[in-house]
Amino acid sequence: MHYPRLWLSGMLLVTAAALRADEAWRPLFNGRNLDGWTTFLAPDLNAHHNGEKGDPSGFNHDPLGVFKVEVVDGQPAVHISGQGFGVMTTVQPFANYDLKIQVKWGESKWGYKIGQARDAGLLYRCVGLAGVDHATWPHCLEFQIQEHDFGDLYALGDTQVTVNASRMASPPIGAPVPANGKRGPQYRIYDPQGAPTLFVQKPPNGNRCVKLEDRESPHGQWNQLELIVLGADSIHIVNGKVVMRLHQAQIRLGAEVVPLTAGQISLQTEGAECFYRGVEIRPIESVPAEFAE
Repeated sequence: MHYPRLWLSGMLLVTAAALRADEAWRPLFNGRNLDGWTTFLAPDLNAHHNGEKGDPSGFNHDPLGVFKVEVVDGQPAVHISGQGFGVMTTVQPFANYDLKIQVKWGESKWGYKIGQARDAGLLYRCVGLAGVDHATWPHCLEFQIQEHDFGDLYALGDTQVTVNASRMASPPIGAPVPANGKRGPQYRIYDPQGAPTLFVQKPPNGNRCVKLEDRESPHGQWNQLELIVLGADSIHIVNGKVVMRLHQAQIRLGAEVVPLTAGQISLQTEGAECFYRGVEIRPIESVPAEFAE
């Protein structure tokens, strides 16, 4: 899918104008409904996984109520059931921002995710429509939300990003070793002193980088996530701790690779029940002092 440079430039201008009007924190979720967001549910990946055709739910069609607003622990929250794979996405794109969001796990798991780590994700710099990557996700970067893997990176679709990384490991880092003793493929781990490494969906490094350390709260407790996006750089923060710094985000536009500095924000449904609250954003011109290097 081709996205002209003009499309990205126009998105930046619209975003800048919208954010200049209010320099304070402002909510992205109104606490009553999903106004300001769209939804997308992919064809039934459980059926697809079993070689069947599946039921394409598509855009803004959520017959099972996967995305709902409820009161949880006395506060309004977005309840994502986890049934089906897809995203809820801001209508508005953003550039140069500080985003805060609280998340905690529910109990339900669905389909082939039963028996696996609970999984979700915060997608940012989303370009174009969902349904590109694995028939589900947009072109974007992912701030991973998965048990023991909060803060990992995935570069999805035609995006790529540079992270200082060194040694290899078989995540999830904090998870018990499976009964068969195998942890799966090896991945590079974020290391502030490591070599700049390009992560993209091709060899030799692939599109996943593992966070610095496991900062997830115990199951059933809320986690505070913070995402800082400034130009083509970003920072993943879990419960007050920087777990990854990313640089030089880019996207392939036909034969060109250009800086990726803006996009929409999405929250995933990926086979596990979870809750989000306290979703708020503010524009920035520099990295907040407490997270500056």
